Amino acid sequence: MHHGGVSIMRRPFLAQYKRSVRKLRSTGFNLVAIDLALARRLALSVVLGQAAVTVVCALVSWLIAGPRAALSAAMGGGISTAAFLIGETAKIVVVIVLFAIVLKTMKVVPLAMLGTYVATFAVFWIALANMLPPLGGANVPRGRR
Repeated sequence: MHHGGVSIMRRPFLAQYKRSVRKLRSTGFNLVAIDLALARRLALSVVLGQAAVTVVCALVSWLIAGPRAALSAAMGGGISTAAFLIGETAKIVVVIVLFAIVLKTMKVVPLAMLGTYVATFAVFWIALANMLPPLGGANVPRGRR
């Protein structure tokens, strides 16, 4: 068996992978592959959702508490969105640093800022939940759909 011009048997990890895939498929479970185009669309939908939530929260904050609250809400949403774009692995560090900078350098309304941060963070989890298959649909054996 050849893969990319090199025998798969010369790459033991590929041979093991092939055996694992065959074994998993024989149980009736479908495999999940990463579709990069789908991943990009998901990331874009998260960023657009976070931006929309930020704008709504900033407008509501403006109506309830004024321009400083609106700016605070925008900062909270911006922190969440910037942290997502930079990368989830560094998100906690980025969030802590950005909150510290904003809290030390600006007069913000903490509730508006933190509330908008939480709302934009929820967009990420909602987007992920929407990508899950319906309950009971993921483990249907092949040929029985």
